[in-house]
Amino acid sequence: MKNNIILIGFMGVGKGTTARAFAKKYKVYNIDTDDLIESKENKEVKKIFEKHGEAYFRKQEQETADWIEKCVHGTFVSCGGGFYKVDNLKKLGTVVLLDASFEWIHKRLKTAKNAKAKLAKRPLFSEEKKAKKLYNEREKAYRKLADVVVDVEKLTLAEQIEFIAKKCKV
Repeated sequence: MKNNIILIGFMGVGKGTTARAFAKKYKVYNIDTDDLIESKENKEVKKIFEKHGEAYFRKQEQETADWIEKCVHGTFVSCGGGFYKVDNLKKLGTVVLLDASFEWIHKRLKTAKNAKAKLAKRPLFSEEKKAKKLYNEREKAYRKLADVVVDVEKLTLAEQIEFIAKKCKV
């Protein structure tokens, strides 16, 4: 894999799960932008939001995007839900959108084995109405930026990674 694959989509859609499965099957590195920021800040995303606010976190995302652009190649990159706002996203690699309805994502999070932890880890998902509004705001932007769109409601995880590999010529 010469180019990076940049995985975007709404929080809870399954970007991390898809990225780990893809990396395992195709023997490529996988990094997660939220994990990189947590490592740099030595704090969980939720704590960064609480202590410094969203604007600070978005600045950290831009710094992370700049680092990826300069230093990361041949890697599967799963991004936080708001990472699509970085100004150099298209320079980072092939942008792949994991797409699903808000209702599907919400159900996925609420019925997960560790649902409480999954919801707690996503500070912007704390109130369903606000999360739905955020989803509606982001949906068009995600589609506009995507080079490839994957409908996760219609494909199994194995089918998703095969589809991504084919579309990204891996």
